[in-house]
Amino acid sequence: MFQQQNQQLVLDRISQVLAATADTHSERLTSRLDAGGRVFIAGAGRSKLVGSFFAMRLMHGGYNVSVVGEIVTPSIQQGDLLLVISGSGETQQLLTFTRRAAACGATVALITARANSTIGELADEVFLIGSPESYAQVKGLPMGTVFELSALCFLEALIAHIIWDKGIEEEHMQHRHANLE
Repeated sequence: MFQQQNQQLVLDRISQVLAATADTHSERLTSRLDAGGRVFIAGAGRSKLVGSFFAMRLMHGGYNVSVVGEIVTPSIQQGDLLLVISGSGETQQLLTFTRRAAACGATVALITARANSTIGELADEVFLIGSPESYAQVKGLPMGTVFELSALCFLEALIAHIIWDKGIEEEHMQHRHANLE
């Protein structure tokens, strides 16, 4: 019984955050992803894991995508997109990446819980997940958990939108899936 209550707490909180997220984000972020250049995804800690999940699905969908910090990540250039995932919008390492990408002429987009942040001020576009009120402290959901899980669900829903909108068949995605497992 206690486990079911905890599961419901998590689901309810994520649902509240996603309900407070602008409906226009999917179309706007898809436009950024489709703008032409390569996609670079950056995050730190658990937000980086969320970014890695998203990068994998984008790759399955045919996008040219890299995760910042991996040994095989190429240099970012003009026309590319840096998608930063940061709840606070203040992580120093991500701020450094943002400044470098902007200096190279790349577009920067931020997925965050705080639109008014240093990275938010530098970004070309900010995608606020939820609202400031969405992130009131909840016992049992510590240290960014609500943002990270909400961002993951938002991005998985975005992949569903992209697959549907572009008519990407699962067979196509399966063909691009890793086969050295």
